[in-house]
Amino acid sequence: MKGRQQIAAGGRAMRCNALRSHIRSPVWLGIMLACLVAMLSACSSQQTTDAAPLVRTEVVFSPPEWPQTLRADLYLPEGNGPHAAVLLVHGGGWARRSRDDMSGIAEQLAEAGYAVLNIDYRFAPQYTFPAQLHDLQIAMHWLHDHAGELDIDSARTGALGYSSGAHLVSLLGLVAGQGGELDAPYGGAETRPAAVVAGGTPTDLRKFRGGGLVPQFVGATQSEAPHAYVAASPVSHVHADAPPFFLFHGSLDRTVPLDHATDFVDALAISGGDVTFYEQPRRGHGTSFLLRGEAMDEALTFFAQHLGAPSATL
Repeated sequence: MKGRQQIAAGGRAMRCNALRSHIRSPVWLGIMLACLVAMLSACSSQQTTDAAPLVRTEVVFSPPEWPQTLRADLYLPEGNGPHAAVLLVHGGGWARRSRDDMSGIAEQLAEAGYAVLNIDYRFAPQYTFPAQLHDLQIAMHWLHDHAGELDIDSARTGALGYSSGAHLVSLLGLVAGQGGELDAPYGGAETRPAAVVAGGTPTDLRKFRGGGLVPQFVGATQSEAPHAYVAASPVSHVHADAPPFFLFHGSLDRTVPLDHATDFVDALAISGGDVTFYEQPRRGHGTSFLLRGEAMDEALTFFAQHLGAPSATL
């Protein structure tokens, strides 16, 4: 069993009462201001000397016959490939928001040397499950079909999502190539990410007993369609050949409670999967995304381990 890795939550505590009188001093304030200006100047100089990734916006990745035209932003890093790639999927309760929410993560990944396809997908209630999963599957096929011209190594393609986007990338990774109902007709082995990063993930839709987001996504209440809730829950699809997972989740998340992550981690570990869990201390659902810095640092390390080192240096 490969088992479960736990990254300890929390940071270092430091007593600073003795420093307060010095910090109030004008001399110390002047020194701190000078240091801040120097650091900002260094950052500005670094930004102007580093080559920015090539970004292509409004890339259509859906087939002509698709029910809705779907677009993405494509980020291509500097340097020679073939590059590892990441499929990026936004949150929003399967019903709102857009890929713009993920642009900061896309830039971070591209600057680290990854090609990135930051996608939109169809929304509930107009389109119900599994339409959104199908959108991710065709996005993965698009990356494979265009790997040569984009200088991408399709064997080193990962997926990253947050909230409902994390739910979708988790399902994508678990059902790919397994021959089940969700694997057809748009899935297949090449839709399997080589590694999955998922934050604030609703992993078991059966746990939601109120609200309207999940019923409008599934297209029915749980009492009306219990089997659909099982099928739409990533935890129901865990198996021994699952791709490596990195999960991060806020300890104070009330929108998607922490046990969605811990139960999923345990299920993956019991099955013999490779799973790493990063608990974000004192974070709710929104703040886990907005204040994701350390979690993203760990996610980049995870991708480097499982996708191979990107063409640019982390």
